[in-house]
Order: sequence, then C-alpha cells, then structure tokens
Amino acid sequence: MNQIRNPAIPAEFATTAFELHGCNVVQSLGVVRGIVVRSRSIFGNIGAGIQMIFGGNITLYTSMCETARENAYEIMMAHAAAVGGNAVINVRYDATEIMRGVTEVLCYGTAVIVEERPA
Repeated sequence: MNQIRNPAIPAEFATTAFELHGCNVVQSLGVVRGIVVRSRSIFGNIGAGIQMIFGGNITLYTSMCETARENAYEIMMAHAAAVGGNAVINVRYDATEIMRGVTEVLCYGTAVIVEERPA
C-alpha cells in the first residue's frame, strides 16, 4: 500500500464521514481544530442594516461567515499536518457567540494517517 504523504493536506483528504473513500485509516492522531473569533465592524453593521430593510440574503454577513469558516478550516488542516496527519475525518463546525457581536467559529475533526487501498 502507498501511504499518502503531503505536508499541505489537500481538501479531498478532509471529510465529514468516518472514513476516506479508497483509503484505510492506519493511525488516528487525535482531535485537531481551528478557531477563529470574529466581530462585526460598525460599517458592516450599518451596511447589513440597510440590507435588512429590503429583506433577503444579507450578503455582508454571509461573506463574513464564509470567511470565518474558511479560516477555521485552514487552521484545522494546518494543525492536522503539524501533528503528522495526511487526512482529516469527521470534520465538523460549531459557532458560539462569546459576547454581543463577537462570535467564535470552530472547525474540528480527527487527524489520521491513511494509505491507499490496493487496486
């Protein structure tokens, strides 16, 4: 079996499933996480407030949330590589409002070492 090695874990080696298709988990390295804390700026709140008047998707907040999730994911993937993993399984997100207008976004999963299954 060929062990997959890559210091920067590619996105296809992260999954919400408990296994990675076409691979065997040969070692579990434990929980890895990425945490980002974001706040809305006064200008962002004003712009979002204007969008709320008209209803629909509030794109300023959507963009902020997507950026926070992406940053947390990238930190988690770097953490997985730092502990020697070449994949992350059982990936999840969580968010908690720490105080009014300040939110923590957490991305976590289990860092693993996988090998390709023989063809």
